[in-house]
Amino acid sequence: MPERTVLDRLRGGLIVSCQANPDSPLCDPYIIGQLALAAERGGAVGLRIQGFEDVAAVRAVTELPIIGLTKTDRDDTDVYITPTAAEGMKLVELGAQIVAFDATARSRPEPLAEMFAAVHAAGALVMGDISTLDEARAAYDHGVDIVSTTLSGYTPYSRQLAGPDWELMRELRDAGLPFAAEGRLNSPADAAQAVSLGASFVVVGSAITRPDVITGWFRRALGA
Repeated sequence: MPERTVLDRLRGGLIVSCQANPDSPLCDPYIIGQLALAAERGGAVGLRIQGFEDVAAVRAVTELPIIGLTKTDRDDTDVYITPTAAEGMKLVELGAQIVAFDATARSRPEPLAEMFAAVHAAGALVMGDISTLDEARAAYDHGVDIVSTTLSGYTPYSRQLAGPDWELMRELRDAGLPFAAEGRLNSPADAAQAVSLGASFVVVGSAITRPDVITGWFRRALGA
């Protein structure tokens, strides 16, 4: 089992997710690296990065801990975030200290326990992106190091909310399960609320690194 000191480095801090959709003008490894540097300058203690090229680009410009993941469309599963151990191990080779996996109850091409064990053997930690309390419990049974509320609202059986899933955070806290807060945290007040509810750390993406999304918030508010 790898050392858990990286989780201690992240505790109580802000992790910035620097990602861009394929059709975004920001979808370029150099730009993602610059976003990561800007986040570091602003005080981020870690980064969440998607894709092999972007992880490599970010690792080349910063020593901050990286939570790496892939987003892979497959015909055999609805699991989208790092569906295989091979992808997870490649992320570790490129410099990710933590690998994020979809840890929902949906059917998947490989068992969670085997994927987690492979990444641990490669020397990294595992984050399980979950959508419910039961999924979090199962992820810990399979050997996860930390779970994240990332996928609440992205499974048909989880809460479908416009904002953060505060209730899931309370459930995890009350169950004594360490967790990171992620998903629709769109303001500094949201981030502080998540920590007050017991989050080990907070992951924020769109509200910091997606100007197209933020512009849409303002446009809709103005009724344009």
